[in-house]
Amino acid sequence: MISSNDIPPDRPRPASLTDLFLSFTFLALQGFGGVLAVVQREMVERKRWLTQEEFLEEWAVAQVMPGPNVVNLSLVIGARYFGLRGAMAALAGMLTLPLLVVVMLAVLHAHFADHPGVQGALRGMAAVSAGMIAATGLKLLTTLRKHPLPLSWSVPAAVLAVALVAFLRVPLAYVLLGIGGLCCVLTYRRLKT
Repeated sequence: MISSNDIPPDRPRPASLTDLFLSFTFLALQGFGGVLAVVQREMVERKRWLTQEEFLEEWAVAQVMPGPNVVNLSLVIGARYFGLRGAMAALAGMLTLPLLVVVMLAVLHAHFADHPGVQGALRGMAAVSAGMIAATGLKLLTTLRKHPLPLSWSVPAAVLAVALVAFLRVPLAYVLLGIGGLCCVLTYRRLKT
């Protein structure tokens, strides 16, 4: 994780806590089940608050923290620029309006859940969300070329992890500890040489 002291002064950054809050509110309202793709596009490509490599580093930290990954990512990015106050502003931006929207949708869903149009819309949103996640994965693949662990090791590890979780129903924590731990050890050993 990089602190605000390590960020070059000419790098774009949030202008204020309000800017951070509004940016994450806008991000949260854009996504429905696939906010990671939106966050990556906004933070790296549009606002340029992070490089692709920094985004991946922060994303890795967010994944090992307990709780929802994108919420954790907002905490990490907010803390990067404004410390604890930034983390809280980004978190509030990520959660406040979406929480209100979810409560309103829950009330509406309770009344209209059996309507075929509502069921079709939910299936369509699931497909869009899956597509956005897949597109983000493809964008992030380009940085694997720079990773110390060769693709000939990374790809089989990823395929094995997916197979263990999706088909064999091995708990994600065991897969992360096992395969993730092994990949961390292998990467460390390659960096050491």
